[in-house]
Amino acid sequence: MKKTLITLAAAAAAVVAPSLAMAEVSANVAVTTKYKFRGQDQSDASKAALPAIQGGFDWSEGGFYLGNWNSSIGWADTGTEMDFYGGYSGEAAGMSYDVGVLHYYYPGTTLGINTTELYGSLGWGPLTAKYSRTVSGKYFGFEGAAGYLELNAEMEVASGLTFVGHVGMTSFSSDAKAQGAVNYTDYKLGLGYDLGSGFSVEGAYIGATKKADWGDANKGRVVFTLSKSL
Repeated sequence: MKKTLITLAAAAAAVVAPSLAMAEVSANVAVTTKYKFRGQDQSDASKAALPAIQGGFDWSEGGFYLGNWNSSIGWADTGTEMDFYGGYSGEAAGMSYDVGVLHYYYPGTTLGINTTELYGSLGWGPLTAKYSRTVSGKYFGFEGAAGYLELNAEMEVASGLTFVGHVGMTSFSSDAKAQGAVNYTDYKLGLGYDLGSGFSVEGAYIGATKKADWGDANKGRVVFTLSKSL
C-alpha cells in the first residue's frame, strides 16, 4: 500500500510539474503623483503633493490569469483600494481578446462602495477596445449600474519611447442618474519611456468632462509615474 501511494504521488507530480513550469508569475510596483481612475481623482485633493503607492501580482498559465492590484487612495473612509481579477486572454484571426471579472475592494469601508464588473476587450495592432459592466448592486456607492466603453492606443514612436492614448465614456443606469450620477467622458495622452532593468517612467495629461457636475475630481492634471516590473 505504501509503495502504491508513493507511485501515485510520483505520477501526480509528473503531471503537475510541467503545468507549474509553464505558469508565469510577475509583480509590479509604482509611485504616481496622482492616481486617477477613469479620469477622476482617487488621491485626496487636499494632499496634492502626496503621491500614491501602487503595486500588485499576476499569475498566468495557458491563457488563464489571476491577479491583484493595490493603491493608496484618499477619497473614502479607507486608505486602500484592492483589486482582484481573473479571466482568459488569447489571439484569434489576427486579433487579441480578453474576458474576465474584476472586483474593487475597499477594506474597512462603511460606505458600501465595493464594486464588481465583467469586461471584454478586442485588440488589433496598437488599438484595443474594451467594455466593462457593473454586475454588483452598486457602482462605487451609487445604487444601480454603469457601463464603461474605452478605446486605448499604445505605439512605440522611437526606441524605448511609447505614445499612450485613451478615451473612455461612463454611462450610468437610470437609477444611478436619479441619485445624481452624470455620464462623462475621460481622456489621457502621454509618453512612456523604458529605462531598462524593468524600470519605466510615464508622463501623461489625464482628465474628464462634466467638471461642473463632478468638480475638481475630473480636472485635467499632468501625472508622472515611475514603475518597476519584477
